[in-house]
Amino acid sequence: MLFHLVKKDFLLAKKYWIFMLLAATVLPVFMHTKLNFIAGEFLPFFLSTLYISFLLFSTVSMTDYKYKGSTFLCATPFTRKTIVISRYCFIIAIFIGCCCLYTLVALISPWKVGLLDLSDVGRTFFLISIIFGVMIPVQYRFGYEKSRYIFFFLIFLAPFVLPNLMKVLQHNGAVFPVSLPVSPFVLDALLILLAFVIGGISMVLSIRIFSNKNL
Repeated sequence: MLFHLVKKDFLLAKKYWIFMLLAATVLPVFMHTKLNFIAGEFLPFFLSTLYISFLLFSTVSMTDYKYKGSTFLCATPFTRKTIVISRYCFIIAIFIGCCCLYTLVALISPWKVGLLDLSDVGRTFFLISIIFGVMIPVQYRFGYEKSRYIFFFLIFLAPFVLPNLMKVLQHNGAVFPVSLPVSPFVLDALLILLAFVIGGISMVLSIRIFSNKNL
């Protein structure tokens, strides 16, 4: 049943599949050329993944709000808990898709786009978990109409503000490396585990909010 709900979300956004595929291949290359002062693939991958995830998530949320999809789903055998879990699985599926597309771009692109390592994937997944871990419960609590403008401006300003901010910090010597008494692999694994913990806590809150909501 969970698979069908996730499939439903992708079908709701099918009009934007071609645009998203283009964005997933073009954005990393474009951002990589603009962020070449930073070593690694983290920022291009994170910003492109954030942008694509937010657009698809917003498309599904808007369609659901417009046609009262959640109300009708609650009249089916699907439980409210399953409906909420499927939305988190939808975000994870988008993230996995972005990882695959970024890797494909790195392999075939004539530009110097490097392959992702575990650190890039872990940090991106961790930040995506925090962002959507806040966004989803807030949207269930206040509704799509009230919360969309706040997140819209925050997400779309990120690709413009974050790179410039990091340039300023790097220029002023304000970026300090942090050394922890663990191996990089363990640190990356802990980030991924922490991301799942944050997502789990967010999911529990969303289920509680949605279960008590009068549709």
